[in-house]
Amino acid sequence: MAIWRECLLGDVLNLKRGYDLPHNVRSPGIIPVVSSSGITDHHSEAKVKGPGVVTGRYGTLGQVFYVDSDFWPLNTSLYVQDFKGNDPRFISYFLGTLNFGSHNAAGAVPGVNRNHLHAMEVRLPPLPIQRRVAGILSAYDELIENNQQRIKILETMARALYREWFVHFRFPGHENVRRVPSPLGEIPEGWEVKKLGELYDTSSGGTPSRKKPEYFEGGSIDWVKSQELLDGFILSSEERITEKALDNSSAKVFPENTVLIALYGATIGKLGIIAEKAATNQACCAVLPKRSAFGREFAFLTLLLNRERIIGLRLGAAQQNISQVLLRNLDCVKPPDKLVSQFTGRSASFMDGILILQRQTQNLRRTRDLLLPRLLSGQIDVEAIPHA
Repeated sequence: MAIWRECLLGDVLNLKRGYDLPHNVRSPGIIPVVSSSGITDHHSEAKVKGPGVVTGRYGTLGQVFYVDSDFWPLNTSLYVQDFKGNDPRFISYFLGTLNFGSHNAAGAVPGVNRNHLHAMEVRLPPLPIQRRVAGILSAYDELIENNQQRIKILETMARALYREWFVHFRFPGHENVRRVPSPLGEIPEGWEVKKLGELYDTSSGGTPSRKKPEYFEGGSIDWVKSQELLDGFILSSEERITEKALDNSSAKVFPENTVLIALYGATIGKLGIIAEKAATNQACCAVLPKRSAFGREFAFLTLLLNRERIIGLRLGAAQQNISQVLLRNLDCVKPPDKLVSQFTGRSASFMDGILILQRQTQNLRRTRDLLLPRLLSGQIDVEAIPHA
């Protein structure tokens, strides 16, 4: 078994502060601009040759980003200036396990001092083991990235079909249907303009008292918060609540495939679809179909493609928000039930495909995250793992 050496982080690599790049001097290009939050922009000029590894200097600490091309690290970040013969991909995983956030040296604004980081004691394998570990972990990341790209394609296809039928009115048989005036402009004859509340009921959840540990400890009921609404399926929640919490709060359980929309906060207008029955907090609004034809697909895509109109309804100076009343009063086009059922039949395969890929991705991430600390600590002997 290969011998791992104990040393200081500064013996492994050299971190350097990133460079200023004000928005007013940036020019369009394909070079990634990397901040403490990852790739946040692109520019026409690179400052550092790739591959590279970047972590936060101020703001977001502990996150590490691998960049396989030339890039521009911003001054809120630290980048690896010298890998000192170590494998860059391995170093990106390795740094992510070192908990830089615990080395906050900036007081009110989280920050780290590179000299303090260089003085950290670490344990490192030889280069062949580094490459082997990086190969195993990056294989998971490549599968995850491939799934993400496939999800984007399916999302694009679902949106395009909705637009074609219900925005541009090029649905099957549209050639034989004339247009008539409506409050939302011309629409196909036989279609109507309805309030969203005529097609859907709405309901929000609640937050059980945090002062009651028995409402959360040992909970088995998914409890979704608005920050978990990311325009996709919600497979599981960060927190779970108990039956006792349900009985003693305004939280309620919604059925699987319920579409949720965030009513206020930083995620206002964001959407989610619960993959299994779940409760929510009060910032999430459940959209529940009154007519069987107007289920998951039509509800999600109608809200998604009308997001700007919905956000335009928001009220409140201190905290921008929308209400269930305003949401239910949103004017929308109602096609015939038969046509919506046809649409659901075609678009359901896109949505089901997204759900399958999200579940695969979740499993890949879990496996990778379980392997990562064991591989990087030497608990798993990678030399005993057969090469693919």
